[in-house]
Amino acid sequence: MTSVSATETRPTPAPNGRDRSGRTRRPASPTLILLVILSCQLMVVLDATIVNVALPDIQTALHFSPENLSWVLNAYTLTFGGLLLLGARAGDILGRRRTFLVGIAIFIVASLIGGFATSGGFLLAARAGQGIGGALAAPSALALLATMFAEGRERIRALGLYTAVSIGGSAVGLVAGGMLTDWVSWRWVLFVNVPIGIGVLVLGRAVLPETDRHQGRFDMIGALTSTLGMGSLVYGFVRAATDGWGDVFTLGAFVAGVVLLIAFIYTEMHASSPITPLHLLTNRNRSSANITRALLVAGMFGMFFFLTQFLQDVLGYSPLKTGVAFLPLTAALFAASQFSSRYLHNRVGAKLQMAGGIAASAVGLLLLTRLSEGSSYPAMLLSLLLVGVGNGTAFVPLTATALAGVAPADAGAASGLVNVMQQLGGTLGVAVLVTIFGSSSRHAERHLDLGMSAVQQAHHVFVYGADRAFLASAIFLIAAIAMITVAIRSPRRVTAG
Repeated sequence: MTSVSATETRPTPAPNGRDRSGRTRRPASPTLILLVILSCQLMVVLDATIVNVALPDIQTALHFSPENLSWVLNAYTLTFGGLLLLGARAGDILGRRRTFLVGIAIFIVASLIGGFATSGGFLLAARAGQGIGGALAAPSALALLATMFAEGRERIRALGLYTAVSIGGSAVGLVAGGMLTDWVSWRWVLFVNVPIGIGVLVLGRAVLPETDRHQGRFDMIGALTSTLGMGSLVYGFVRAATDGWGDVFTLGAFVAGVVLLIAFIYTEMHASSPITPLHLLTNRNRSSANITRALLVAGMFGMFFFLTQFLQDVLGYSPLKTGVAFLPLTAALFAASQFSSRYLHNRVGAKLQMAGGIAASAVGLLLLTRLSEGSSYPAMLLSLLLVGVGNGTAFVPLTATALAGVAPADAGAASGLVNVMQQLGGTLGVAVLVTIFGSSSRHAERHLDLGMSAVQQAHHVFVYGADRAFLASAIFLIAAIAMITVAIRSPRRVTAG
């Protein structure tokens, strides 16, 4: 097997706090370490949505065709999702602090280049660069959290904040994108990452501890098969959303992805230093939590996708007003994640916590199926609050279950799997729901009331398709509840392997 050695071991700082030069170094505050991790996660998550509301301006400025405009989002999705496992393994072998800082640096440079883009290809290359930086930084950030905060109350509270940032960042991205696009320019949805990233980079170099560089090899065959396999699946989902599930390239991408991932599993079974230790997949609770996460995120991404369009296209909201409309969800999510991590963790079993939270979100999505062309914002407010409370309650124990009992040497790989399932879940959700929306919309077009105006007809067709998509989103969440009920064992606390 072709491989590149990385056998140098960098020791963890001694308990006396001396660095490599022998000078005494006071340990950094856990609060500062957590601030760096959360800032990184906010940048990575926010960048998946902040560009959404700027797409019309980007299309005009860089002359994108309607068919190619979606690649402004997909260029980031493909590289980020495809390289996550490789980024996680890089952190385990090269040191998570080093990998984290390199990822942030790449993200900053790519954001700066994208802000100055003068052509569509220029911007797409920059977005791909952002995905590469995110794929290196995100798994290392979560792995650092898992190793810096011990299992139990300390980690659960840190995960509560991590959850609020991970999920709430999507809504924050919509608000920030609307503000920057309306007040300055679409270019600032990219430029804004530069000062934030520099702050994270400087503070990260100062406070993040040196981590072990574990002996091992870069399993290049495993890296290629996992990266290309993941990339093919993500491309297949992206292609299905725009060209349909029967498209030749869609089917080819799925076949290639499955074949490559089978080759990846075979490689990992025989590799001396696998990129993803397969024993991480044999833990029943961990694997079930990751699958549940993918189902939950699939429903949530679909909700954001269609509700954003409903607010702008049917209710006539501006990009900024659309982003502000999601603030109740963000506030509810933050409050619920803090309540979950501080109080429910010690009083309610993790299994009940996960199932109850997802059930609340499912009810919120089912209420959205009652939207009509005449609905107003108050009609969806209860749904936003239920989804926020439900997600904030469920994601903390879900993440804790996925990381429970993981050895420090495997923290990066386990964190990479969490990010991979979230990325695949979101991409799968949008692809499936867009397909359902398209089929339902065509059905509505065949049964239009000819007495409606053209605008009323367009609104009716959209709402009919969106209602069916919200129903499908709720079904994703019901499947997640079934997974929790059947597959996850129920310890009193999620602190055992």
